[in-house]
Parts: sequence; structure tokens; C-alpha cells
Amino acid sequence: MNTFQAAALLVLASHASAAQSRRPRRRSSKGETDFITNPLYAGMMRWPSPPNIMHRRATSSIRVDEGLVLRPASKSHITEIVEAFEETWPDVIRAMPWINPDNEIRPQIEDFIGDTERKGRTGLLHHWIMIRPWDGYVIGLIGFDRVTRSDRATWNLGYWVRSSEQRHGYARRSIDAALGWLGQVGELIVEVKVDPNNAPGSKTVVRTVRKWKGERYVSGDSAITVAGVRTIHECHLIEVGPNTSPV
Repeated sequence: MNTFQAAALLVLASHASAAQSRRPRRRSSKGETDFITNPLYAGMMRWPSPPNIMHRRATSSIRVDEGLVLRPASKSHITEIVEAFEETWPDVIRAMPWINPDNEIRPQIEDFIGDTERKGRTGLLHHWIMIRPWDGYVIGLIGFDRVTRSDRATWNLGYWVRSSEQRHGYARRSIDAALGWLGQVGELIVEVKVDPNNAPGSKTVVRTVRKWKGERYVSGDSAITVAGVRTIHECHLIEVGPNTSPV
């Protein structure tokens, strides 16, 4: 998923572990998620220079196919996003580790969506809500932010898909559509990070890297703490541009 798979806020990760004892427990599926960084806290992480002005454009809707559309993140979908987030707890904390579960969830998501919506209008960030077009059902989030761990990438890709809609190809289709959209404005390198212990997530990332002729970038690997567990996440790079397309 996983807007949308990226850097975790280590200072908040310990709260996630403590809060799990208060949340309804469910077996972790380690599903379709990857990190989506909150831009409100991103100053704590590595932040490259802003994208070239020639490569910037406002986030716009992407019609993936008849069963899926990506709409720019907006506060009009807050209720549905919170509902999807709570359905996917605790796995979703892997994708949004900056969430502090000791505090009310809705205001944190409102801040996140509000900031990404504003920055999306100027092309500084791009976040979309995965939506089923015929009924407006929220499936998940996908996005690009500027918090990267490698020395080559301009953007980081993150996403997550709600529990009930995982393993239906939504992550794969959304990733391909978002990469294609991003590459329309110029040649760019996108970073994708994944926990190797997350089998479904790793499968999605490996498939995406192969399809887009990307590469494994070992020097970009980094340790990330999620819910109190510190794991080395593998880095992959994908180059996109007007003359590139998936195979």
C-alpha cells in the first residue's frame, strides 16, 4: 500500500508498541503497506532540496481503470480514511509510524491530510486516496514525499491498503499508475523501501522494481523502528520519465 510504503519517525514508534495492549488484538498479516511519512514531522528526517520547478505540478486525479481511481488527498474523505485506518490497525502503523496511538487518531490524520493537500497544490508532495469509483469506497492511500534515505532518489513512495481489500491488486495497480503520472514531467528517481520480513509487501516491491527496470540499492538500506521493533529495510530505486514505461 503503503500511500501512498520511506522513513519512520523513531521518536513516536515506542508509543505504537505500548498502545497495542489497549487496542483490539488481531493477527498481523504484514499486508500491503509501506511507509507514508507525515510532512509535519519530516523535518526530523533527511530532506533533500525541493524538486526542480520544471518537475513540479499540482496533484491531479488518476483514473487507473474501471475499478480504481486515485483522488488527491483531501479533508473531504477524513471520515472514510479514519475508518480504513482503524480497520487495518495495527498493521497500518507500519505505513504511518508517525501516528501516536496514545492520542486521538482523527486529529493526527486531519493534520496529515490537510498539510499534504496544501503541498499537493504546489507540487511539493503528492498523495492520493485509492477510491472505488462506483460508490466512493476508500481502499487506501498512496503518495510520494521528499523524505529519502538514499543519495540518489528525489522522491520516496509509500502506500497502504485497508485490510479487507488487500491481495486484490490495488497496491500494484496504484503504484504503476502513480509512477507513470510522476514520470510525465521529467526524469526522476523514486525510492521504495520495504521490510524483508513483510512477504506480501516484498513481493509487491520486487514485482514493481522488475516491471519498471529498477534496481536494488544496498547503500540505501536503513534501520527503521516500527512499534518498538527495529528492522533493516531494503532500498530499491526506480527511474521514471517521459521515455520510460513498465515492461
